Amino acid sequence: MSLLAEKTQRPGLAPHTDSVATFVPDQSRAERTRSYAVADFPMPTGREEDWRFTPVDRIRPLLKDEATGLCLDWSETLPAGVRLGTMSVADWQSSGAPAPADRAAAVAAAHSGGVAVLDIPNDAELTEPVRLTLTGDDGQLVHGHVLIRAGRFSKATVVVAHAGHAAYSELVTISAGDGAHLTVVSLQEWDDRSIHLGQHDVVVGRDAQVKHIAVTLGGAIVRLNTNATYAGPGGSFEAYGVYFADAGQHLEHRLFVDHAVPHCTSNVEYKGALQGDSARTVWVGDVLIRAAAEGTDTYELNRNLLLTDGARADSIPNLEIETGEIAGAGHASATGRFDDQQLFYLMARGIPEAEARRLVVRGFFAAVVSRIGVPEVIGHLMSAIDAELEASVAVAS
Repeated sequence: MSLLAEKTQRPGLAPHTDSVATFVPDQSRAERTRSYAVADFPMPTGREEDWRFTPVDRIRPLLKDEATGLCLDWSETLPAGVRLGTMSVADWQSSGAPAPADRAAAVAAAHSGGVAVLDIPNDAELTEPVRLTLTGDDGQLVHGHVLIRAGRFSKATVVVAHAGHAAYSELVTISAGDGAHLTVVSLQEWDDRSIHLGQHDVVVGRDAQVKHIAVTLGGAIVRLNTNATYAGPGGSFEAYGVYFADAGQHLEHRLFVDHAVPHCTSNVEYKGALQGDSARTVWVGDVLIRAAAEGTDTYELNRNLLLTDGARADSIPNLEIETGEIAGAGHASATGRFDDQQLFYLMARGIPEAEARRLVVRGFFAAVVSRIGVPEVIGHLMSAIDAELEASVAVAS
């Protein structure tokens, strides 16, 4: 199955909408509920627009309004000057942080038991990444909440890695102060039994630059919602993603970029590969350009590569534009099978088929992975992708 859609908006043209209203009549993306109260989000049935691709029955334990009192195992590497502390849920709410956007996030916030706060000082320029490693054990059901605050004019990279066996629901709040340059890498390398639901809220300060990179290779079900807003003009948000789904895995990534401030930019690029019967991925990208957001420049792109029969990728890019006074807006999506011509080209030059397949898929992912900017993380991920490709060769043979 192939899907290709692209739209472009230029200054002076009438407002254009290619929004979620296509699927839910008369509903703007801006009208969806955001609340700190779990009761404001009914238990989903799977028929709602936000949940229609998700195997709701399999994640229902994480949607119950109940605390477990459990935590994942934590380890951290903190460069000099970086502090890791805690904050109460009440203090986090009163800070004006973005509220949860679905029931899973509301439950995670309400029952996390407190917020882990990572503070990067003003003007700090970190030469080494901050690392947080969260590890599950014995399939424990855990709610978590992390707040990452990058001070004014700071420059930092934060790597948050998830591994082990757990049913984990999290809320991650990311705040970049004015002029900050922040990269946040979220690694999902769970074992094949794990479930992970996450909402990542990014607030981009005036003239700040934020990169959010999601890499999802493990887990039975992973569903990540990444939402970006702007606290002042001149902000830049880049969202990159890599995912590789095997048989039986459901990997779902949803993004919402809310342009409500003038002269900001956003760029979204996600790439995924799928192999094996019942491998399933979902990508939904929503961009809203409000009437006040003149001068916006935005683009979103999703590509999916089907390596075997029986895999399915759903890809839905949406644009909702309330003003024609923008620099540009567009989106594109494509899903297709392995390019036999590229394979033939390499094999005709004496490269064995298995190696040729590996080179083509590595090239497909490499442009996104290289944007992480942390050499040891890049090397680790490309090795993990190679391991996935070895499995694909075994499936194909």
